[in-house]
Amino acid sequence: INDIIDILKTVSLLKWSASRISELVSGYGELWSTQILTALLQFRYQNQQQHRFVYVDARNLVTVEEDDVNGNFEVAWDISQAKLKTIMESAFEQQQQREGDNTDTFVHLVMTGYVAVNTEGVATTLQRDGSDYSASILGRLLKASAINIWTDVDGVLSADPRRVPQAHVIPEVSYNEAMELAYFGAKVIHPKTMVPAIEADPKIPIFIRNTFNSTFSGTRIYTSSTTHMERDQCVCGFSTIESVALLNVEGCGMIGVQGVAKRLFATLQSIGVNVILISQASSEHSISFACEERQAHAAKEAIVETFAKELHLKHISAVEVTAPCSIIAAVGDGMSSTTGVAGLFFSALGDAHINVLAIAQGCSERNISAVIYTQESTRALRAVHAAFRLSHTTVRVGIIGIDEEIGQSLLKLLESQRQKLIHTFDIDFQVCAVLKTGGAAEGGDKKSDGGSEKMFVLNTDHRSHNKCSITKQLYDSAIREENSLSDFSDEVEQQGESLSKVTIEKLDNHHQPIDQPWELGTVVEGGMASLLDHLISNDCAHTVVFDCTADQNVANEHPRWLEAGVHVVTANSKGLSGPRKLRDAIDRAEKCHGKRSANYLREVTAAGALPVITTLRDLLSSGDQIRRIDGILSVSLSYIMHRVAPPPGVLECELYDQLSSGGAFRRSFSKFPAEDEDFSRSCSFSQAVKEAIALGLMEKDPLKDLSNEYVARILMVLAKELGIAQPYDLEQIQLASDMLMVSVETLSDEEGRTSFRKRSIDGIEEYEKVSETLDAKMAQRVADAAKKGCVPRHVANIDVATGEISVRINDVPCNHIFATTPPSCAVIRFFTHRHKRYPLVVQGPAEGSDSTASALLAELLHLMRNKIGPKGGALSRTPTSAFLSDSG
Repeated sequence: INDIIDILKTVSLLKWSASRISELVSGYGELWSTQILTALLQFRYQNQQQHRFVYVDARNLVTVEEDDVNGNFEVAWDISQAKLKTIMESAFEQQQQREGDNTDTFVHLVMTGYVAVNTEGVATTLQRDGSDYSASILGRLLKASAINIWTDVDGVLSADPRRVPQAHVIPEVSYNEAMELAYFGAKVIHPKTMVPAIEADPKIPIFIRNTFNSTFSGTRIYTSSTTHMERDQCVCGFSTIESVALLNVEGCGMIGVQGVAKRLFATLQSIGVNVILISQASSEHSISFACEERQAHAAKEAIVETFAKELHLKHISAVEVTAPCSIIAAVGDGMSSTTGVAGLFFSALGDAHINVLAIAQGCSERNISAVIYTQESTRALRAVHAAFRLSHTTVRVGIIGIDEEIGQSLLKLLESQRQKLIHTFDIDFQVCAVLKTGGAAEGGDKKSDGGSEKMFVLNTDHRSHNKCSITKQLYDSAIREENSLSDFSDEVEQQGESLSKVTIEKLDNHHQPIDQPWELGTVVEGGMASLLDHLISNDCAHTVVFDCTADQNVANEHPRWLEAGVHVVTANSKGLSGPRKLRDAIDRAEKCHGKRSANYLREVTAAGALPVITTLRDLLSSGDQIRRIDGILSVSLSYIMHRVAPPPGVLECELYDQLSSGGAFRRSFSKFPAEDEDFSRSCSFSQAVKEAIALGLMEKDPLKDLSNEYVARILMVLAKELGIAQPYDLEQIQLASDMLMVSVETLSDEEGRTSFRKRSIDGIEEYEKVSETLDAKMAQRVADAAKKGCVPRHVANIDVATGEISVRINDVPCNHIFATTPPSCAVIRFFTHRHKRYPLVVQGPAEGSDSTASALLAELLHLMRNKIGPKGGALSRTPTSAFLSDSG
């Protein structure tokens, strides 16, 4: 202490301070802490005579040769080795004097870090990370078997955990990989710390351990690495350098001119600018380099001054500065000679909508670096980290229609399958926002409960929001809490009670205790208008909205979401079957960003869970020509017509399936009033409608099924996929079809001429009035068909050649596939150039909330797997299931 007081008094009197004085004073902390540690260890082992701890001042051991010109230093190994020998001989001599010939006592040297002495005997320091460097120096001098660096992290991480939550500890990296990661900002170990271990003979492994987690094995830095030449495992980690500026010098006069690069970098060296990265194309038209952002202005001025003549003569056209920038680097020994690494790296950046400003890679192929804008740095880091399977790809999900059965089934499905999808495909579907229909109902009135204007979102400021996802339980809990608070507020307002201290206490008590799930999310106002504000994150490359509604207002938002770069997965057909203006807007939005445009996934709009659009596209893309599509598209009318006119042999077919399927066949009409109902016997049309409604097979408004509105929308979706050029709309298809529920509307033109057209009956009351008439007409239709050996079926048709789109009630033979299609199932036939006599058939249950939710998730999963690439694995089979497992 007295020494420091004297030094500071001298500085005060002279009004002068030198770096040597600062180093001398800063080293006292190490001296004191080491002496304290030595005393503590000796105290703890005072009853164990076999251990003795000796304090060593590194200034008596570590000697460096300083370069006064550049401010650098090198360890004087011979001198340091000789000093170590003297210290050890002295320590053992003292031990022998105390213990005699007792060889059971161990002598432990406790040496200070950070401080050293130069060859002239003047105290100095080892500068940044000097304590770790001291350990490495001593390890080489002692020819140690290992060097352990104790720090506050578990080891070398694959990325910065503050920016990549899924970053993990790398169990083993090579010296070269650690050097690259350290240079690019990984602060666990400084490159100079590894030099003594590398130069030692034999080389010494370095272990990075956590002081606060001493049982964890940490990271071993040695000659080998866990990376290898498989593309998914050739990179050990990613790192970034922030606060960088990119300077670009370009001009036609630089091409083929010798000495340009020499003059450029000599100028930078003369003003002390450190060049971090260099990029130049073979055309020599430009040279780009990166430096610290704080040096960019001085660098530009110096370059302009050096090349003033060339700039005046237009041989150099511009000296440009781009800032702020970041450098992102992929590091791994396994990249060497591995094909496709650069492609995967830059594809991941492209999919994340990251613009690459400059690229650099050395011939060692151990590092690929790219310069990007700073605001995109975190998103880029997460994208490439996931692309190389160092973490999973996060997809932020919003669900509209949580009050619908499909929305609820989808939320449950995402919750139950989340961990399996992460493990199997490295994809994490994180539900971040859910809401109801999001706007006014189709009649224009907003829902009375106000739910359509409220949305439940994850709290982005919660410590675990990157790992959490909205679940059904979390959503229900939040809504109950919100409704309860709303009721309490209404009660306060009705009683005219002001928000006094008493009222505030009531509110506080009302919220206690707060469930832990409630902390993860909150109910916010705004509905669909603010959905993207809560869903889109600059740190996440992939965002998707599920539309589980049948709401026109929601469908109107599809183009806006697509233009914002959000994928839309829809069960709502009203976008593709709505007004022509909306359909055109969706077309434009699908192409507005070229290959980087968001995807509009509409498989479920055609036939629910059946892969109709996928089949259609596969046929077209494989060179086939589709001539005609027909089939039973409405599961409600499939059920109704099957009940009204069942084909022969229904019970026999069910009996065969029960006997031959080994228990796999089960009747699914659990809601039906009579579980053992004989489906081989017919019933009236009105009774069949009531059963279909009870089973949940019909739309909320059953008349939309009976008036062919539902089927007409499906046909419009398919017509769009087929590229039918004729103009068509919903009403046009309905009027040209056989509608079960119609009335005749009289029309008069200006000249007094009258005409008639079919109009669907509106309102269930109208249906009740005509149900008996419909029963009689349908019974007669069934009887007439039976005389021909047929049954009536509801069949939709698209003739590609003529562009005709229609829906008919046809009499089909009893053994035809349309007749034998089971109730509540759909069937679609594709007549093509290759499939003329025997059409390609897609058949199965198309509806049901669980099946539809599965189809929505499957379509998105297919898209994401194509974007991030398939995970290396093999299909494994067990006695009960098949699944994808890691091949390793």
